[in-house]
Amino acid sequence: MKDSVGEKFSLNCMELQAYQPNRYPFLMIDHVDEVLPGKFARGYKNLTMNEWYFPVHFPDGPNMPGALQLEALAQMLTVAITTLPGLKGKVTHALQHTVRFRKEVLPGKKFEINAEIISWSRGICKGRGTATVDGEIACEADMLITIPDILEQYLPRK
Repeated sequence: MKDSVGEKFSLNCMELQAYQPNRYPFLMIDHVDEVLPGKFARGYKNLTMNEWYFPVHFPDGPNMPGALQLEALAQMLTVAITTLPGLKGKVTHALQHTVRFRKEVLPGKKFEINAEIISWSRGICKGRGTATVDGEIACEADMLITIPDILEQYLPRK
């Protein structure tokens, strides 16, 4: 496990938690296959029938709620940022997301998540995320997230 620019590495389910503040039941990533800090992160969430949301969304046709699909994309984008030096464990907040859902995400599938940073400046990250199931795009989003601790340094003083 490293947190330096220029080197790709992976994060297992335990190592991931040092860079992503969410925990069960709201951690929407199981493994990060590859991250290049400040550039991209890709990994997955294995969806078993044991996920807390499947019995209620929906009893006769369980599928992963769209809001949680978007959350998985945002969490992977967070990993691409918080693996940069000095940002380990920092909390991110959403500023704006534009998402498109293309396919139902069902239990028993592997939800593969890719996130890339388009720009990173003054605590604001513009990024793009795509999630696939069985090689088909399930959802995609343009995202704007921030690390408030950094952004506050650049806001006008009152």
